[in-house]
Amino acid sequence: MSIDRVGTAASAQLMLSQIQKAEVALNHTNQQVVTGKIASTYSGYGDKTAVMEAARSASAHAEANVSAAQNASSRLDLQDTQLSQLEAIADQVRQTLTKASADQDATSLMNQMQGYFDQASEVLNAKDSGGYIFGGDNNQTPPVKVGSLAALAALGSPAAAFDNGTMKASVRVGDSQTVQVGVLASDIGTQLFALFQQVAQFDAGNTFDTKTNAAQQSFLESTIQTASDIGEDINQQSASNGINYQMVQNTMTRLTATSNVYKGFVSNIQDVDMPTALSQLSQNQIALQASFQVTSTLNKMSLLDFLN
Repeated sequence: MSIDRVGTAASAQLMLSQIQKAEVALNHTNQQVVTGKIASTYSGYGDKTAVMEAARSASAHAEANVSAAQNASSRLDLQDTQLSQLEAIADQVRQTLTKASADQDATSLMNQMQGYFDQASEVLNAKDSGGYIFGGDNNQTPPVKVGSLAALAALGSPAAAFDNGTMKASVRVGDSQTVQVGVLASDIGTQLFALFQQVAQFDAGNTFDTKTNAAQQSFLESTIQTASDIGEDINQQSASNGINYQMVQNTMTRLTATSNVYKGFVSNIQDVDMPTALSQLSQNQIALQASFQVTSTLNKMSLLDFLN
């Protein structure tokens, strides 16, 4: 005669059910700890899913606007550098004309003018990854299409020296905010090129030499104020560019803050409280171990354990 175990099929089934429940709970909390998320499917968030996705969409929209604003900011920053260089060239032209007039000596004047023309052309033909910065809607073609003072002097108008487009680039940095980031080479360079052309054309008919004559002196004196005005105009363009840059920076700050608010809202719904999750993971591990131990104990018990 054998001594049967006390455990029954019903009790075994009950304990197996408890083990399965403990395993499910342990796997769930383990997944939360690993991913940092409350659930891996929408069903895990219940009626909060729609709100969470709306906030996530709003955050992504704000980030897209931030990206556009960053591109605009980079463009404006680059233009600021180029405009500053062009303003410096205009000031050097003014100083050179002033010195030639004051010294009554124009020995190297035209060589210097050619050098300034080359520098100004290089600035106006500056490029970035998208094409020629000051090209407008024709940014795949160099805005300045003449290569020397002689070629410029031969033109009927200084405006003919430019081959840029007519549309200035704009960037949408918000749902209702568009910033003009483009500057045309002809807008910032025509007056300076007009001065270069005047000097070159005058030299062609009355060559500048060591000692300036009365006509040359009169001409030089008339160009000094013009050069000063050109520098001031370029400075105004630079200031306008700076205002747009600051506006874009402020927009980026606002959009980033908006995106962070929405991200925080999503995080409050989606992310687990890690200390709580770790504590729950430990409890579920203990519960599973206890279920295994109880099941093992029941399987080993027999009537002999109750006989004296």
